[in-house]
Order: sequence, then structure tokens, then C-alpha cells
Amino acid sequence: MTEEYFDIYDEQMNPIGTATRSETHAKGYWHRSFHCWLTRKEEDRRYVRFQLRQSSKDTCPDCYDITVAGHLSAGETMRDAARELQEEIGVTASFDDLIPLGQLREDTVGTAGGVSFIDREVSDVFGFVCSLPLMELQLQAEEVAGVYEADLEELLQLFEHERSELVVSGVAVSQDGGQIPSVRSVRVEQFVPRKAEYYASVMRALRDCT
Repeated sequence: MTEEYFDIYDEQMNPIGTATRSETHAKGYWHRSFHCWLTRKEEDRRYVRFQLRQSSKDTCPDCYDITVAGHLSAGETMRDAARELQEEIGVTASFDDLIPLGQLREDTVGTAGGVSFIDREVSDVFGFVCSLPLMELQLQAEEVAGVYEADLEELLQLFEHERSELVVSGVAVSQDGGQIPSVRSVRVEQFVPRKAEYYASVMRALRDCT
């Protein structure tokens, strides 16, 4: 399998060349990524969807994360990265339909599969309104183990440590590669390690998405 290449940057995000995905994460090169949170409104309630990362991921396996996220391959623009919605969960969306929510700079160190990684990335963050039923999503089994949905205000309470856990419903990849309904209890420490304020600020921004 051919390894993906990323454009890499210095601390000030000046381009310094390209590197493979593994080299980028081994040496801690700065690179760019795309974050997109799916939301929907039902009567007076707002819901947010988030994914469960596969156990085979090279960073933060088995963690809950943004609905859809992905690195920009070498030569790609942020507009190109909207392809991640189709690739990861089977949702077709135009980049122009995405709602800009800001930018995030992360510097994370960890271990996945016995291999150490240094993940330094700058991510453009977006929201997208999507009412497609969860069971109609087409999960990319190599990347996504499941997608779950929670009431936005309850999820915000979780990130603000006003509740310890939350029971959520969703769709998960089954052992035979199909998709099945799933109910799980989630805690804030099960999400990809980030400052809680990132998650809380995104929830607040998603309140006004139309």
C-alpha cells in the first residue's frame, strides 16, 4: 500500500517540503487537517454527531472524536479536504455548505500500537447541518468504528464536567463489516485528548448552525 504524503511546515507554518504520514508523525512535523462536526435540529433540540476511531488508527485509537476529520494530502487545499465527508461516512457535501467555526493548533504526543507519535497539526474547523438518519451513513470501516449522536446541551455539560457520563445512540461497524445500531455510555476522558474548552467552544458555536 502506497503511503500518503503530507505538506509539512515549520512552527510559523511556513512550507518546508513534504513527508510521508509515518515520518510526519515520527518526527513531529507540522501539517494541516480538516475537522467537520455534523449537527441537526429537531424541534427545539439540537443534536451533535461524533465518531469512534478505529483501533488500528496510528494516532489516538479507540477514542471518540470529531464527526469527520482528516489530514490534507500533499498539494491539497482545505476545499479539497471536504472529500473526507464522503470517504469516512458517505455524506455528500459541498465545501460552500460548510460553516467555518475557527482554527485549532494541536501538539500531541502518544503511543499507538506500540509506536510513539508526535502529532503537530493546524486544523480548520467546520460545522455541517445533516439530517441523514444514522443507519444510512456509510462508515469507512478502516477509519471509523462508529458514529454516535447526543443532545448538544447534554454533550456540552459533559465537556464542562457538569456530568460524568452520557448514554448515546448510534451506528457501529459489525464484526462482519456491516453496520448495526449501537448504544454506548461515554465519558469525557474517552475523547481524543484536547483542551476541554475546544470541545465546549465547538458545541456553543454549533447552536446557531442552520
